[in-house]
Amino acid sequence: MRWKDFKKSKWFRLATIFSSIYVLILTAFVIWMVFFDTNSLRIHLELKREIDNLEKQKEYLKEQIENDKKIIEKLSDPEELEKFAREQYYLKKKNEEIYLIEYEDSLKLKEKKKD
Repeated sequence: MRWKDFKKSKWFRLATIFSSIYVLILTAFVIWMVFFDTNSLRIHLELKREIDNLEKQKEYLKEQIENDKKIIEKLSDPEELEKFAREQYYLKKKNEEIYLIEYEDSLKLKEKKKD
């Protein structure tokens, strides 16, 4: 292959493009920014994932706050407060006995929830 033929080939054109100092500097800059910089693309992706998770958690907590507000509003009634205290904390009045009755199917459900 002669020199003139080699100059006309596409390999020579590619070699001259990539041997340009500007292309080399640009390539090095892009590689540096994507992989090695403190604000690299990898770190941006990790932070974006973390932000998404925090936003999901924020929505979940907002729902929990709304549920708690409803419960607090409901417990402002003395009868509802007494009902809640009896059901959740097994509180009782004086001269009163509490009997807990559990059926077999409710015991099985509790065991399944634990597993």
